[in-house]
Amino acid sequence: MAKAGEHKDASESETCDRRPAVEVLEPASLLSPVIFASPHSGRDYPTALLKNARLDRHGLRQSEDSYVDLLFETAPRYGAPLLRALFPRAYVDVNRSRNELDPRMFADELPPEADTRSNRVIAGLGVIPRIVADGQDIYARKLRHSDAERRLMSCYDPYHAALAQLIDSAVSAFGCAVVIDCHSMPSAGGAPMRPGERSIDFVLGDRFGASCAPAVTEIADATLTGMGYETARNAPYAGGYVAASYGRPVTGVHVLQIEINRALYLDEKRITRTEAFDELRTSIITMIKRLTNIDRDALWMTQAAE
Repeated sequence: MAKAGEHKDASESETCDRRPAVEVLEPASLLSPVIFASPHSGRDYPTALLKNARLDRHGLRQSEDSYVDLLFETAPRYGAPLLRALFPRAYVDVNRSRNELDPRMFADELPPEADTRSNRVIAGLGVIPRIVADGQDIYARKLRHSDAERRLMSCYDPYHAALAQLIDSAVSAFGCAVVIDCHSMPSAGGAPMRPGERSIDFVLGDRFGASCAPAVTEIADATLTGMGYETARNAPYAGGYVAASYGRPVTGVHVLQIEINRALYLDEKRITRTEAFDELRTSIITMIKRLTNIDRDALWMTQAAE
């Protein structure tokens, strides 16, 4: 027990909540190589996070891609699974490397393999985030590395195991897999690139063509622009860890990251869905239909050209 005046770190109250980390909504029949994934829309806040955070639940939710999973939850109707994280991004961010740990957050030393100098860690947005999206610190006290490891084992590892299994199943059934990594961005992130231009509604990130065949990006882009939305490619979001790690078009695995402007469906201050949510969801369904019917030959033809 700590004596009066001694530093007391958050690990003393850190517990590993025994609750499901991920959910896979499976189609009745697997009809497409496309997999939809929502890594940042989890709303199940662990007791340990709420107890140790200096922010309340609403403050922590600033980092959520709120309700993105609900925008895409009809995917199984069209023969494609939907993977969603149930834990919040403020607790564990699965769109980071497992080793991206911020030494400023921990009372003890990190293992040698920790990547403490990535740009994301320096920004406070490692695999265990130090700050929320608006820049506020999450914790009043330091954690211990053992706490981080418990979180990674209970949340990070199950998410990536589920994603890898879905990819393997698609490759076994169809010879390829297409992951649509579903995110949302603050409305400020969709600000016009130049004066006089429209706000960006969707950003399509394929790591400048490295994470998926052009056919995937083109279908999403053509579908969205055909419905009147303003799109951008790779700016300001080109694709994160999932796109970089899993997107290997030459092996038949493609990843497209999609960022949705929250102003299209969300009251960002209150973090509640607006009346426009259903209209956007209808548009997303149209995109789901087009993507799940992708011509697999176009994927392989692109790879052969490489």
